[in-house]
Amino acid sequence: MSILIDKNTRVLVQGITGKSGSLQTKAMLDAGTQIVAGVTPGKGGQEVFGIPVYNYVAEAKRAHDFEAVICFVPPKVAKDSCFEAIDAGIRLLVLTTEEIAMHDVVEIIAYAKAHGTTLIGPGCAGVIIPGVCKVGAHPVRFFQKGKVGIVSKSGALSYEIGKTLSDNQIGQSGVVAIGGGPLWGFTQRDAVALYEQDPDTEVIVLLGEIGGGSEEATAAYIKQNVKKPVVSLIVGRNAPTGKSLGHAGAIVSGNVGTAATKIATLQDAGVHVVKNPVELVEMIQRLLKKEG
Repeated sequence: MSILIDKNTRVLVQGITGKSGSLQTKAMLDAGTQIVAGVTPGKGGQEVFGIPVYNYVAEAKRAHDFEAVICFVPPKVAKDSCFEAIDAGIRLLVLTTEEIAMHDVVEIIAYAKAHGTTLIGPGCAGVIIPGVCKVGAHPVRFFQKGKVGIVSKSGALSYEIGKTLSDNQIGQSGVVAIGGGPLWGFTQRDAVALYEQDPDTEVIVLLGEIGGGSEEATAAYIKQNVKKPVVSLIVGRNAPTGKSLGHAGAIVSGNVGTAATKIATLQDAGVHVVKNPVELVEMIQRLLKKEG
């Protein structure tokens, strides 16, 4: 079992002829991902790395069978592109686009939910199953196959921690970067729930950050439902109140969303909270030895 995707997942790329779309298409193909088609309005009939390009998703759907879409389109057309993809009856939509108008994000999340589509994003790095495939932007060289499932808001943090673990011979069963928020389709809690059910995952890593209440909600879920060991690193501990730190969701207001409240809630749920990547590695090594 793999998290969200596996070697048989067939993928369509929206915005495949653009700079990001073509670059990431090549990287995904090299990672073993089955990309069957791409869409860029007005560019139908072209090919990108041997992948046929269509003007519309519905047109591509008539010619190809796919269950996942990754979207590399500009913010202004993201909502229409997502609706078009969801209307094709897909199971998974990875929305990499950042700076989408918040009212559009609300509508995209609601539309995906109403149609039973798992939406990762917006503004996310997506998902990688090391050694198998990826639907997203994770650099393959930072990761290796193993037993640790990672969920992060930040793509960059998931790359850094993946590389740190790999450098210490700790492989990963899956790595999901859900985006900086403040609104998400697929959440930290959703990822933890999947890792709990995944036979290939022995230890779950929750990479959190200040701002919002998603870590607290995840902690409440862990306390009631999760038997596997969970290790958490919360970044932004020394951040000043009221400042946004890179992510739209990373804003502390009053006592809500502080590192202290998140750490206390996670510890109360039995999560092993560490202070830095070195402690993270040491804790995972101990837990894997214990599990083994």
